[in-house]
Amino acid sequence: MGYVEEQYETYLENPEAVDPSIKTLFEVYGAPEWLETEGVNGKAIAQTTSSNDIKKITSAMKLVEAIRRYGHLEADIYPVGQDKNRTSSLIDPRTYGLEKEDLEAIPSELIWENSNNHVKTAQDVIEFLKKQYVGTISFEYDHVNNDAEREWLQQKVETGSYKVDFNNEEKKQLLEKIADVEGFENFLAKTFVAQKRFSIEGLEMMVPMLDRIVQLSFYDDTENILMGMAHRGRLSVLTHILGKPFDKLFSEFHHSSDKELIPSAGSRAITYGWTGDVKYHFGAERKAGEEKPSPTRITLAHNPSHLEFVNPVVQGFTRAAQDFRFERGYPKNSINKALSILIHGDAAFIGEGVVAETLNMGALPGYSTGGTIHLIANNQVGFTTSQNQGRSTRYASDLAKGFEIPIIHVNADDPEACVSAVQLAYEYRNTFHKDFLIDLVGYRRYGHNEMDEPRATQPQLYKQIDEHDTVATIYAKKLQEAGLIEDNTLEVMMDAVFQKLNDIYTNMKENSTGEAEAKPVPKALRNGLADIETAVPLDELKALNKGLLNRPDGFNSFKKLERILKKRSETFDQEGKADWATGEALAYASILQDGIPIRLTGQDSERGTFAHRHLVLHDVETGETYCPMHGLEQAKATFDIHNSPLSEAGVLGFEYGYSVEAPKTLVLWEAQFGDFANAGQVIFDQFISSGRAKWGEKSNMVMLLPHGYEGQGPEHSSARIERFLTLAAENNWIVANVTTSAQFFHLLRRQAALVNSESARPLIVMTPKSLLRNQRVVSDVEAFTKGKFRPLIQQPGLPLTTKKAKRLIIGSGKVMVDIEESMSNAEQKHDEIHVLRLEQIYPFPQNDIEHVIKNCPNLEEVVWVQEEPRNMGSWNFVKEPLFKLLDGEIELKYIGRPERSSPAVGEPNIHKTEQNRIVREALELSKGGDSK
Repeated sequence: MGYVEEQYETYLENPEAVDPSIKTLFEVYGAPEWLETEGVNGKAIAQTTSSNDIKKITSAMKLVEAIRRYGHLEADIYPVGQDKNRTSSLIDPRTYGLEKEDLEAIPSELIWENSNNHVKTAQDVIEFLKKQYVGTISFEYDHVNNDAEREWLQQKVETGSYKVDFNNEEKKQLLEKIADVEGFENFLAKTFVAQKRFSIEGLEMMVPMLDRIVQLSFYDDTENILMGMAHRGRLSVLTHILGKPFDKLFSEFHHSSDKELIPSAGSRAITYGWTGDVKYHFGAERKAGEEKPSPTRITLAHNPSHLEFVNPVVQGFTRAAQDFRFERGYPKNSINKALSILIHGDAAFIGEGVVAETLNMGALPGYSTGGTIHLIANNQVGFTTSQNQGRSTRYASDLAKGFEIPIIHVNADDPEACVSAVQLAYEYRNTFHKDFLIDLVGYRRYGHNEMDEPRATQPQLYKQIDEHDTVATIYAKKLQEAGLIEDNTLEVMMDAVFQKLNDIYTNMKENSTGEAEAKPVPKALRNGLADIETAVPLDELKALNKGLLNRPDGFNSFKKLERILKKRSETFDQEGKADWATGEALAYASILQDGIPIRLTGQDSERGTFAHRHLVLHDVETGETYCPMHGLEQAKATFDIHNSPLSEAGVLGFEYGYSVEAPKTLVLWEAQFGDFANAGQVIFDQFISSGRAKWGEKSNMVMLLPHGYEGQGPEHSSARIERFLTLAAENNWIVANVTTSAQFFHLLRRQAALVNSESARPLIVMTPKSLLRNQRVVSDVEAFTKGKFRPLIQQPGLPLTTKKAKRLIIGSGKVMVDIEESMSNAEQKHDEIHVLRLEQIYPFPQNDIEHVIKNCPNLEEVVWVQEEPRNMGSWNFVKEPLFKLLDGEIELKYIGRPERSSPAVGEPNIHKTEQNRIVREALELSKGGDSK
């Protein structure tokens, strides 16, 4: 028995007792019969009893794996800023006890499965693989755990089949595209001196890479390419990929707003919102390849300075585009019909948490878009912050490893490698429907915004950049050496670009329109909300309610839950009242009956954080789920409901994007607790509240924010209504705090009726927690069948107006229910007090309040009551319109908590004392409250 056979018997009994090198060989090739028979890969191998020879073979195998895994550490991926001759001991043969002679003595087929006639020895294999993994393009995919994906990538890389085979004409065309980009940036620099443009120079290859994706989309079923990016290179992408007219862009460099551009021939009109934005925030849209079998709509999302926050918005765009095809009868797996591309900054990708939130959504059923192509525009510096100050990882792309996203690092000075990288990314996405990331490593030729001096903070880096040729120059020299172009070809190309742009700029016509004036708010918004009928006949409500109790055959519901749900049906038959959960369910069901799709998401939205909704049921035997909305015979549209990941900014941005791209769908997002919306403040500030005014971007989405003071402490009391009211202007959205099930029913139905209309706008709703089961929010059925949403309602049990009233109490939300309960339980009557509930705070129903005041002739004071601290809640918003309405004749007072830094106390007993005081002072005329 030879050495190997002896080792194998030991291996079978105790693998750990075997020499590690021999163990590796057995793990790879199995039993040692190959020594005597056909051998590995069909090649006969000489018998040996030398453990040293076996160790050499296994060491060579380890070296092959090391090159695959760590080749990027030596790759030439940095145009500037790093050692061009990087080395790593991890892929040095000597680290594995191997010399060149050792590798030359080992047949290639022993260590590499792709061995061929050109690769005969292990030395040949190592040299070949280093060319694939250690060049101007390198790969990281060892973190991808799926064998099929990893093997596919390995095959593509090691056979070189991912590389684009450019013919001579295509190489010249590629140079021309690069020259177009460089020439455009040069023209802007010379024409608009000292103006911000966040130039692409140093990363010019981004444009040809994006163009390659667009070209590839023409030959498959892609109908939409949805893109998001920050400032760097945005102007070049807008003009060269989105087709934004050059004259339109040039006009935006003029600071004077009293000029109205007359577009040149062939230019398309581009409309934005009425307040506008800076030129490097705007997006655009175009149709490309209309002569091809499948034209592609390309959209670049508008993006504020909050960099990566556009990421989830674009993902929402993409999912909506895919779902829209499903709505039209296409298969649910129509993910290839819409593709998302996200371009990140290197510092922002690893630094901004919303990136991780967005990546995490990639494989989730409610958010997946079938894979996104990510491109890091890596200029190796974040404004003035160097890499060692901005991240703890080797690469900016390392975050993606946790989500098993393959990564390519590519030198932005190698145009052909860059285009090959993006082609591989496109193929991978189409094959596996997963994200792919390209780290495009370049530099930033000028400062952060062209008005910034980078040599003060990065002197060594910019010494290299100043001496470094542009990618156009580098590639032109390569083509010259190959005899493909003349020495002056690049110069001719650049002159042609400058002349074209100069002609456009010179021929631009501008009309002076006199004094600069802001554009008006659209008429549909200025006129307020339409008087929309939202009542539903009783027989329809009963039928819908009954339909919600249907279950599939054999579905084993949770019995206790079914008893609760059945009471909703009994409510109509016996008591004639509907609680909050019933009103909400009937709102959704009736909206579906009207043919309007619904999408509802949130961290616990299927059941409801407070266990009131139960729109997804679980089979207690199998764990399978069923949504009662899906079984409604009357439904004429789809109902999507998903529990979201534990994310606010990412998910909120996703739903906003979905609502913009799918304007005919009612999109709702629910916070687990209202204060969780704090983590999505950028999305509220920069997108939802102002997107229409800045960019003309219309959304009708609904945000449900549980709010109310019940002694649950600072973090589970306030949804920070004051923040939404601070942002309220120009009828940009609706802010409501409703207190009855019928009001919520009508509010949702009114919002649904506005979908896809010019009056559409977002809706912020302060939804209840404890009130969900409070009998005082239950509404009579008649309120559903005959009523509609009312921004201002009287306190239940009180007349519309009263001549006896000396005090008028106005408030909003849960505290008004507390006041109602106190009034109903009190022994004395409150004849001198009248009470109104402000259900819609913005737009403020001034006329309704004025009507009540005029019909209460003996009023002496109006008291605003709230449970939030004085510097929070609605007080600072309502006091000005109320004060103007009273015109100094009637005193305006405040009753509530004093000014505080924290929204609520943490001790339940203190909370109860404070709440009781607010209610008591509101109802006692002797308690004056604080004057305005």
